[in-house]
Formats: sequence, C-alpha cells, structure tokens
Amino acid sequence: MPVDKLYEKAKRLVESRRVEPIGAGIYNVIGDHGTYTVVEDHTGKLSCNCEGFLKKARCSHVAAVIILTKMKGKKLE
Repeated sequence: MPVDKLYEKAKRLVESRRVEPIGAGIYNVIGDHGTYTVVEDHTGKLSCNCEGFLKKARCSHVAAVIILTKMKGKKLE
C-alpha cells in the first residue's frame, strides 16, 4: 500500500475511534478485516499482529497508533 493511502486509512481509523489503548503501550485497533493488537516494546518500537505488518513491517494500524499518540501529546501541551 502506498504511504499516502496508508496514512489516510490510519487517519480514518483514528477519526472513527477504532484505536483503543488497553494497557501500557498496548492498543486494540479495529481494522477493516479484524481487530489487531499494536504493541510498543521497551525501545519504543511499535509492532502489529496483522498480516500486512508481518510481511512488510508497516501497516495502517501502527500508523493509527502513532497518529493517536501524537494527537494526545499535542493536547497535553
């Protein structure tokens, strides 16, 4: 998936409130084809259990978590 489409899909996931923090560095993301878990490791790296991330090391679910956390950071400032 091209980066611009990946970003647009991620943005749509956030806007439709389909990204839910469920613990420290753990998020449920309700995607178009299922619910996926995005996890942040001790270095800050995010990973997802969806097929796209497992094959390509990037996906809209991880991008959505990044967008959400950036938005929350701006609100706190």
